[in-house]
Amino acid sequence: MWTAEQRARHSLSASKGRSGYRSDISDQEWKLVEPLLPGRSRTGSPRKTELRQVINALRYLVRSGCEWRMLPNDFPPYQTVYYWFRRLMRRFLFRTIHDLALMLDRMCEQREVVPSAGIVDSQSVRAPGARERGYDAHKKIGGRKRHIAVDTDGRLLAMHLTPADIADSTGAQFVLDALVKRWPWVQHLFGDAAYDRRTLLDKAAYLDFTLDVVRGLQGQICFKVQPRRWVVERTFAWLMRYRRLVRDYEQRLDVSEAMMYIALGSSLLHRIRFR
Repeated sequence: MWTAEQRARHSLSASKGRSGYRSDISDQEWKLVEPLLPGRSRTGSPRKTELRQVINALRYLVRSGCEWRMLPNDFPPYQTVYYWFRRLMRRFLFRTIHDLALMLDRMCEQREVVPSAGIVDSQSVRAPGARERGYDAHKKIGGRKRHIAVDTDGRLLAMHLTPADIADSTGAQFVLDALVKRWPWVQHLFGDAAYDRRTLLDKAAYLDFTLDVVRGLQGQICFKVQPRRWVVERTFAWLMRYRRLVRDYEQRLDVSEAMMYIALGSSLLHRIRFR
């Protein structure tokens, strides 16, 4: 049975000559996002493209995994969508939307707005179009590696992308630098045995981080959920729901990061809408 919100969204889409998609931004989400978007210019020709349709096209692109040229015709032309994507990416808009949604989601759960602890881990994915690629001998994957830090509920705090042959401990050092700049309240981190390296532990101590290494159980044979570490694995599972992120199709690292922020920002906004 349709809800009143779904009927209103369908009537709005029909009036604009396009059918709605599951990835479209809702009215409640748009109220949160619209004030962050650039306003209309006072000079020059008036803007003809609605930024809401651009955001809808980007969310559809990330969720479906289609190419830029294969965007449905009821969206703005793909050249226009790509122009606005690059313009908004240079403003770090997608990261800003994600971070604000992260803090709102923590408020909805009656937690402190800013986190104080996190979990670090990495994920190797194939990157057929990347300019710089590497081979992860442990995972037997050639491509890129995503080094991320999440809070204790799995919300993304910081990321750093490298070729897949970069060690986890090396990539984590860049993640620590990002955490200090964006989330200076985070002081406690958890990681697996791959982060038990002297260079990383020394840098963590220098930056006033406490890094706890969560090791597997002695004599463990089958899979068992490890304390704290399972949270970041769930975040990687959330990323795999978006077909554009199952593999890294982007040539540039900053474009790949923006795609991840679009995906996880959409997920957080969706959670806030149903609080």
